[in-house]
Amino acid sequence: MSVGFQQIPADIRVPLFYAEMDNSMANSASSALRRLIVAQVNDTATADEIGKLTLVSSLAQAKTIGGQGSMLAAMYDTWRQNDPVGEIWCLPLKNATGSVASGKVTFTGTATEAGLVNLYVGGVRIQASIASGNAAAAAASALATKINAAADLPVTAAAAAGVVTLTAKWAGDSGNDIALVVNRLGKSNGEVTPAGLTVAISAMSGGAGVPDSVAALAALGDAPFEFICVPWADATTLDAWKLAMNDVSGRWSWAKQLYGHVYGALRGTLGSLVAAGQVRNDQHGTIFGFEAGVPQPFWRVAAAATARQAVFISADASRPTQTGALMGIDPAPEGSRFTLTEFQSLLQYGIATLYFEGGYMRIQRAITTYQKNAYGQADDSYLDSETMHQSAYIVRRLKSIITSKYGRHKLANDGTLFGDGQPIVTPNVVRGELISEYGNLERDGHVENSALFAKYLIVERDSKNPSRINVLYPPDYVNGLRVFALLNQFRQQYTADAA
Repeated sequence: MSVGFQQIPADIRVPLFYAEMDNSMANSASSALRRLIVAQVNDTATADEIGKLTLVSSLAQAKTIGGQGSMLAAMYDTWRQNDPVGEIWCLPLKNATGSVASGKVTFTGTATEAGLVNLYVGGVRIQASIASGNAAAAAASALATKINAAADLPVTAAAAAGVVTLTAKWAGDSGNDIALVVNRLGKSNGEVTPAGLTVAISAMSGGAGVPDSVAALAALGDAPFEFICVPWADATTLDAWKLAMNDVSGRWSWAKQLYGHVYGALRGTLGSLVAAGQVRNDQHGTIFGFEAGVPQPFWRVAAAATARQAVFISADASRPTQTGALMGIDPAPEGSRFTLTEFQSLLQYGIATLYFEGGYMRIQRAITTYQKNAYGQADDSYLDSETMHQSAYIVRRLKSIITSKYGRHKLANDGTLFGDGQPIVTPNVVRGELISEYGNLERDGHVENSALFAKYLIVERDSKNPSRINVLYPPDYVNGLRVFALLNQFRQQYTADAA
């Protein structure tokens, strides 16, 4: 027997006992699947963490960095509602250019009864008390005071001559997505404007610009993240992240092997969402489309959906994420939600879907925007985002095994007569290792058809580089149960002949 030591020298003469540690056969760890929230801070924010990757451990810390009411704080809050224990990093960004969105709530008349004004700002209800006899100016002043007292809202308020002007806390077109709704729950739920007063809403508008994605990606560097929430869905932002994630030179390339997946969200009609999906084709990006009537802004929807993906994928990388409930997200009103045929259209054009059932908004299918191959032909190989996480999981698992067991081995041809205990590996040894691990992956529910895998697996020593092993690894991934089709071929009565 010839034992291969790494540390104890062969010519040691000093007596007696020496031991070295070798952990190559003990590694059973799995990679930590880190979360990343890319979000905007308030224009007044001055924290040193702005523009830098930061591990954020609490909502209070997120508010300190981004400011109360900031996109960053809102996304962190929503994420934690859906993923209480995941490791969350944030990349706080400030929009250097652009304009700030604003909206108006206009009161007219005089209240003839006491009551409440119920204004929803981005899905958050603000109630202002109105006394009988209050004129429009008094009602506006009362509402503005309540809005400014709610520091976690994404807007500030100013009242003048019966008009409340709401201004977003940061510059950018995202501010236009802050929905303003009066009495959203309706009279049946006790929400009605006091008689004599009339309330009119001018939606948030005028916001323009998005943070610089190039600067954000420079700050990201090569830090590994499996779940990356980038809420904006404009072409410039999506193109920048598509380039960063690509298979040739990006985070999914052979040289970087960082992997991960980018998630965002987009509000719109069927037509606008289909149009947005038609111009995208990226297996590393998922855009959750949702109805115009959803009260919460797109950054909260993106955070909730990404967090739910993170929880499910972290538990089982090969299990579909459909039906996952989104905490903190409300549905669009009845009658304005997408129908089955509309969901089908969205999923045909690369837009992931959300639906409402059982009291919660839920993930219906988290597809990617990948739709066509290099020749413009339909291609469903990267249809579901779960496939990307499944691929990354399997590759990481193989990498861990090979680097742990064979990190400093010698390479020889099959049939070489070396002694037991020698740190030598041959193509057949590698082949056996891969087949064995494939069996473990099959037992864990990630792959299937071990016999066919072994049949088509190729492990060979490179003919031009004797220090290199080449492997053709052909896994058969398990699939998610997506459709259950049943033909109910009923009878009124089975005949006697059928018995």
